[in-house]
Amino acid sequence: MEINLLSSTSAAAGFDAPLDMLSACHARIEKQCATLRRLVRHLDEHGVDQDARQAAANVMRYFDTAGRDHHADEELDLFPALLESMAGSDPVCLRDITQALTHDHRELAAVWQALRPQLERVALGEAGALDSSAVDEFVDHHTRHIAREESELLPMAKRLLGEEQLQEIGKAMQARRGAACETSFNGKKQR
Repeated sequence: MEINLLSSTSAAAGFDAPLDMLSACHARIEKQCATLRRLVRHLDEHGVDQDARQAAANVMRYFDTAGRDHHADEELDLFPALLESMAGSDPVCLRDITQALTHDHRELAAVWQALRPQLERVALGEAGALDSSAVDEFVDHHTRHIAREESELLPMAKRLLGEEQLQEIGKAMQARRGAACETSFNGKKQR
């Protein structure tokens, strides 16, 4: 039985709905993590074939670009907007959450930097295995991190942030990705 190692693409939320976009990114991260786990098994059973090389390249491309941008979206735009929305009060809980999630981002980046060279060797056809414990650490850390963002951070952001703040976050996310300057926000063209 052939295992499909290539992750399917799903429709993405737009920049006019940045919280939905962040949540959709979590789903894509989970798909990439599932691909990593399938890749470990695939390499054990089939070695470094074309499917394995392509899957490794796709995972690297995702975490080198979209994964990196996702953390920047949160740290540079969402977290500051949330903290600003609490101006005049003592947002200890919010500050604790954003600091913990920022710390998680640093840990995830370090784990990625340790795992990436293994994937690169697979993508180049130079290695026929991945360290399953490194993959498990990467995937498990993402699973815990995403669960906290989905259960605590994003619901809080939906309650605290207004439409104008969300539009600014969406524009910053779009600019970070080098997307076209013109986009639709609530049916209105913006520059």
